[in-house]
Amino acid sequence: MITLPSEVATSSSMWLLGLLQAVLLLLLAPLFSGISRMIRARIQSRRGPGVLQDYRDISKLLKRQNVLPENASWVSRVMPFVLISSVMVVAMSLPLFTRIAPLGAASDLITVVYLLALYRFFFSIAGLDSNSTFSGLGASREVTLGVLVEPILMWAFLVIALIARSTNFAVMGSRLSEMYELYPIATIVAVVAAGFAVFIEMGKIPFDLAEAEQELQEGPLTEYSGPALALLKMGLSLKSIVVAAIFVSVLIPFGAADSLSTTTVLAGLAIFFVKLVIAFVLACIFENTLARTRFMLTGKLTVVGFGISVLAFVFYIAGL
Repeated sequence: MITLPSEVATSSSMWLLGLLQAVLLLLLAPLFSGISRMIRARIQSRRGPGVLQDYRDISKLLKRQNVLPENASWVSRVMPFVLISSVMVVAMSLPLFTRIAPLGAASDLITVVYLLALYRFFFSIAGLDSNSTFSGLGASREVTLGVLVEPILMWAFLVIALIARSTNFAVMGSRLSEMYELYPIATIVAVVAAGFAVFIEMGKIPFDLAEAEQELQEGPLTEYSGPALALLKMGLSLKSIVVAAIFVSVLIPFGAADSLSTTTVLAGLAIFFVKLVIAFVLACIFENTLARTRFMLTGKLTVVGFGISVLAFVFYIAGL
């Protein structure tokens, strides 16, 4: 008989909690996008749009006509739904403010990596499907960036999984908060490497290459309009929040609720959002200190992160 760890939920009520937290992140995604735009405007000494501007943009897009190129296939039509649904499932699986995985054994590192890869695959294929030059270039850049960043993410979380002896996010976060002193150097280096990978996955400058407005209009999003574009905007904003939530909930698990009482859950929810806002604001500030680099130099930047993640694995093998 297989016995699951206590951090892995088996009740249907936890699935409802996972759905609620995913919907909450989806509703807050445009707000975080607005905060990012406001920070950029303040750093550039201009007023810029309000933090609620993205809600207004999405509301307008939902009322517009949905237009796609005549030669676009079903891939372009289903891509917005694949994007937002795959990221929503990832959001449901994370132990954001409790030490219990809402989706049970499905709240796994390998599952999450495959879901993010599924989104990237459809995102790239849809860019090529539209036969647009800008979309095609953006699609090729997205694939290249995925090949460069996913090994960093996997290696970094693999070290944490080896320390926790589990690939389940809830188990990783719970045991990391209790056992980090066993491999202190390996843990710190792995967290740094994971932070580097998360920053790239958030689509911050200079790694927003697929949708670089100054070069490619909107990349794979160029040929979309109306409700489809609204879904894509919400999905990309949600993805940025979700990958940041993975970092703060799994690798900085302090403050998560130990029980499911109302008081501890609300306290865990408040602490989680404080950590998320701090991480998001720091990423936005750091983004605006960087300049956009040439696309061909991206590999030279990401190899640094890969080297750090491999170094974390070496420290783990050495028992440090």
